[in-house]
Parts: sequence; C-alpha cells; structure tokens
Amino acid sequence: MERDTLRSNGGGTVGILMLDTKFPRVVGDGGNPDTWPFPVLIEKVQGATPHNVVDRQLDGLLDPFIDGAKRLVERGANGIATTCGFLALFQRELAEHAGVPVAASSIIQVPWVQCLMPTSKRVGIITADSRNLTPKHFAAAGVPLDTPVVGTETGKTLTKIFTDKATEYDWKDCEADLMDAANRLVTDHPEVGAIVLECTNMPPFGPAVSTALGLPVYDVYTMINWFQMGLKATRFPRVEHVRAEDWQPRIAAE
Repeated sequence: MERDTLRSNGGGTVGILMLDTKFPRVVGDGGNPDTWPFPVLIEKVQGATPHNVVDRQLDGLLDPFIDGAKRLVERGANGIATTCGFLALFQRELAEHAGVPVAASSIIQVPWVQCLMPTSKRVGIITADSRNLTPKHFAAAGVPLDTPVVGTETGKTLTKIFTDKATEYDWKDCEADLMDAANRLVTDHPEVGAIVLECTNMPPFGPAVSTALGLPVYDVYTMINWFQMGLKATRFPRVEHVRAEDWQPRIAAE
C-alpha cells in the first residue's frame, strides 16, 4: 500500500540510461527496476560497455547517450539518470539536449553532502576505478578537485564484475572489496566524515560500510530518490477550511 501511495502521489518518472553490460543486476543496482519505489523507464545504450565508458572515457558515445535520453523523454520520462558515475562527463550535454532535468552521476552529490558536514570534515569518494576517474569528471560534476578518492580496482571481485570481466560473483567478496576501500579512505584521510559511492552497482554493499564506520553513505539510490521526488510535487491531502485546533502536530511525550 505504501508503495502504491508513493507511485500515485509523489514525484515523476525517471528515465535511466543503462550501460551495455552482461553482469547480473541485483535489487539495489541502479539498473534494476525493482530497486526503485517508483516507476522508472530504462533504455540500454548500445555500445556503451564499461570499457568504452570508463577506459576510453566515453569516446564517441555522446550522440548515442543523447539519443537515448530523448527516447526516454518521448516515453514519458520527466528526468534522466544513468547507471554509471563516469557519465559525469556528459552531465552538461545531456541536460542541454534532453530538455528535462538530468542527474548523470552519483558524484554530483559531493557538493551537497559537503554542505551538511562540519568544517572539519570532508566528503570522500569510493569509485570502481580510481585510475580513470579524472579531474575532468570532477569539474563536470562540480566536485572539488582535491576530494579524497579511493578505488576498488585492487580488490578481488567488485571492479572485475562491474567492468564486465565476469558474469557471476559472491556477495561477500564485493562487500569485502568495498569495505577495504572504505577503510583505506578513512585511514589515509581521517577527516572524511561522509562517503559518496561513484559506482551505481555499489549500493547493495554500502550498508556494510555505513555500519562498520558509523559514517553516512550516499550513492545513486540516495540521489535518484531525491531527484525523483522533485520532478513532480508530492500531493498531500487537500483541506478546504483549516482550523488550528484540528491540525496540531502529534508530538510523542518525552
């Protein structure tokens, strides 16, 4: 019932541009429609393999992504997101051509989250490939260039599976890779007070990091939930005539 209420009362329809991949997408993955507590439309961008997106820095893929965004809008999307944080490079171009709001990368949350932190704390990023996450990605997403970053590419499974070099994995191995990266991040940068996960396949494993380190973790799930709710205003019960005595907040007794 709660899910039906949310579907009918609040937010808009998000169109998700999905990479051309073979790996499994469990619930929690940005490309699995069951991840989302609202309707989404998904458009796979042919040729947008992890190699072409990450290693080749999206070379030659701008037009296919723009075309995909336009198709999603034609299908009824009120806003566009993607399934890879490296799409930050196309944030401005997609926003210009789609004609609707675009949230191309989870890392656009870094400046938002930094505003929540005390001045002594910073936001850190965990990415699937720190070797290829460049200052160009940061600049395109409005992320400070000195933001601390660590990658999972030295781990056993997570980067390997989500760069399409394998088609099956053990959950505990991905969780362990993410935990290892998180521990390195806070060890090397003890001022980190919150973490943003670049990779849209990482959210299922994020709770282990939050629990172990006691830090807030933001990812594509937090971003798109926020994004979706603003696309269309939530409808609240309409009351024609309002009296103060009828609408006092219910505050639990201390």
